[in-house]
Amino acid sequence: MKLHKLSGVFLLSSSLLLGCSNSNQASSTEKAKVKETNSTSTEELKGVTDEYRQYAITEIEEFVKATEAFTTAIKNGEIDKAKELYGPARMHYERAEPIAEVFGDLDPKIDAREGDVPEAEWGGYHRIEQGLWVKNTTKGYEPFAEQLMKDVNLLRAKVDTVDVTPDLLITGAVDLLNEVSTSKVTGEEDRYSHTDLYDFAANVEGAEKIYQLLQPSLDKKDKEVSEEIKARFDDVYALLNQHKKGGGYKLYTELTEGQVKELSQAIDALAEPLSQIGIITEAS
Repeated sequence: MKLHKLSGVFLLSSSLLLGCSNSNQASSTEKAKVKETNSTSTEELKGVTDEYRQYAITEIEEFVKATEAFTTAIKNGEIDKAKELYGPARMHYERAEPIAEVFGDLDPKIDAREGDVPEAEWGGYHRIEQGLWVKNTTKGYEPFAEQLMKDVNLLRAKVDTVDVTPDLLITGAVDLLNEVSTSKVTGEEDRYSHTDLYDFAANVEGAEKIYQLLQPSLDKKDKEVSEEIKARFDDVYALLNQHKKGGGYKLYTELTEGQVKELSQAIDALAEPLSQIGIITEAS
């Protein structure tokens, strides 16, 4: 659940795209070139936003399936199975969070942590997480499972209505990393199960998907920044791979203080160049 926003998103100068061809002294040929460039840029962005929209919808659809398996385990009293499904199920939500969080009423119902909302309103994944790992039971959590499934189904129904814009992608990529640095690295997100690395990895994967979609445009404008972003993603994955265990990840409590610091520094090193991603969305 997003609690903080980075205060801004840096946009690459429009001169990278248009140069000075918009000056009043530009020749008719230059103006025609500008018009053609703008049209191409707009078309490229349309393709990018459409592709991301489909990516997010696919992740939410997988989230529905995973949540159904998870909540069914809760209702059947299968505590070990529910614990096994918890971390992997949440990854689909964390990858698509820029879209999921558009619905400010549903995000707290699905993803609020203890203290984020009034106790009487607290439900969703983290309420059930507390029951599984702290109280070691599924009894009494069936109603929370029922409500969670309803909310996740409603999310899937609503996601088709989201207007995916280039700005949503740019801010979304940066905010996903901000999520990692403010709640995943600290171990606050999954404070009972300590499955934070699942969420951590999913946020990074979601940010990388946005970068990959914007990469062709960014390569044209600033190849050096684009290559640095890719290298920093590789650094983060290299560290995450050290903490894989079976088909998933180690418990966050198994990491040393030094390993947590390494992850935090790698995320900060990635966030800096990623925050420079910017594209011109309006023709002048």
